[in-house]
Amino acid sequence: MAADDLDVVVVGAGPAGMAAALAASAQGAAVLLLDDAPAAGGQIYRGVGRADPKLLDTLGPDYAAGRSLTEALAKSGVQYRTGTAVWQVTREREVHFIEAEESRVVRARQVVLCTGALERPFPVPGWTLPGVMTAGAAQILLKSAQVVPAEAPVLAGCGPLLILLAWQYLRAGVRVAAIVESTRMEDYRRALPHLPGALRAWGDLRKGLAMLRDLRAAGIPFHRGARGLAIEGDKCAQAVTFDKGGQRMRVPARTVLLHQGVVPNTQITWSLRARHVWNDAQQCFQPVNGAWGELDIAGIRIAGDGAGIAGAAAAIASGTLAGIAAAHACGRVDAATRDLLAAPHRDALRRQLAIRPFLDALYRAPDVHRIPADDVLVCRCEEVGAGTLRAHVALGASGPNQAKAYGRCGMGPCQGRLCGLTVTEVIARATGRTPDEVGYYRIRAPIKPITLGQLAGIATGAPPPSQGPSAAPAPPQTRKVAPDN
Repeated sequence: MAADDLDVVVVGAGPAGMAAALAASAQGAAVLLLDDAPAAGGQIYRGVGRADPKLLDTLGPDYAAGRSLTEALAKSGVQYRTGTAVWQVTREREVHFIEAEESRVVRARQVVLCTGALERPFPVPGWTLPGVMTAGAAQILLKSAQVVPAEAPVLAGCGPLLILLAWQYLRAGVRVAAIVESTRMEDYRRALPHLPGALRAWGDLRKGLAMLRDLRAAGIPFHRGARGLAIEGDKCAQAVTFDKGGQRMRVPARTVLLHQGVVPNTQITWSLRARHVWNDAQQCFQPVNGAWGELDIAGIRIAGDGAGIAGAAAAIASGTLAGIAAAHACGRVDAATRDLLAAPHRDALRRQLAIRPFLDALYRAPDVHRIPADDVLVCRCEEVGAGTLRAHVALGASGPNQAKAYGRCGMGPCQGRLCGLTVTEVIARATGRTPDEVGYYRIRAPIKPITLGQLAGIATGAPPPSQGPSAAPAPPQTRKVAPDN
């Protein structure tokens, strides 16, 4: 397939990306799907295609449901490329990626971005200590390698993933030392007006309640309403401390898993200079897009959590809509057929979105866990603390880009992924402005690391055959769920 033959390039093979690719291909579009993982699934369905029955049972039916998508992709006419790191997308719909150590570029009539989500930064004292990681990263280890903590972990923060991971650990035979939640009664009161709408997604609520019931039955300690979360330790994590009911609490732990929700992965959309707005309910920036996922850039769409956090089922629906629309834009289907095909998926998306206001209100990350004190590290890559950032603001840095110039905050390998939202909110609070007024880093390519040799040898046209997956070593202080067969 030559570059000029491509109708649609889809970036990301999670729920939204697989759905978009399948929907466009079903209407006769020539589709190329790119993803840097060794197999389709994204973060939510990571490794589902090769998961054994024990792991499928451990992770639950929502995870196992992703197998139907990966199987459909394998049987489709979609050209799917594993191990391809997309490092640039241009406004002219050119997609640059690295495969088998070679940089290539293809151009399509339509590009659908399905870049998914990142975990929200959780900058609290001790968050950079060895033994502290995010709940999402711990879940990836469970899905991809059936690796779990060797010692009982403390799960701290808020959000559905915190409960889900604890439930999955319970099913895997892992003892959880405690769950420390920041959710307070005032959060329940704030969420209550949204409950009637959430009942449209009663199935999801019922599953969440069942998980909580199982965790309580297992005797896992719950500490709710926590504030002032911190991790104690010198060379590694030793304990989690927090305020609760006017008292300072301490839970010993050498493994701490932090989580306070996920936010859209907007690196590519920012690099495209697409319009973004601050979503106060989800406390993050998200790209502005239309009913068919279209950005304010001709021929480029976005679907899934990269457009706004809504979950896997919503990602499948929005990906399908974007794929159908892309096929229509390429002349593969007329408008009437497009609308007819889209109707059930638009209804499904509405049902899934109905629960979001309730969840966003209930699991709102508290200010004290998002906007750190002066002695807390903000930028892990360049070791810039919140106090240093505020000093730069006092010297005249009015936004993230000026702060970067003053002290390299956001200039490290993560390119601001781990500190960007924190920097925006710290500056907004210090200057009395809104996050929208403060803005975000000016993201530039390369989005992923690329060598000068790869850059000098860019090739065009069809990519070569996939080189297949490679194995990654297991990290220390972990154990297998079950022995290898």
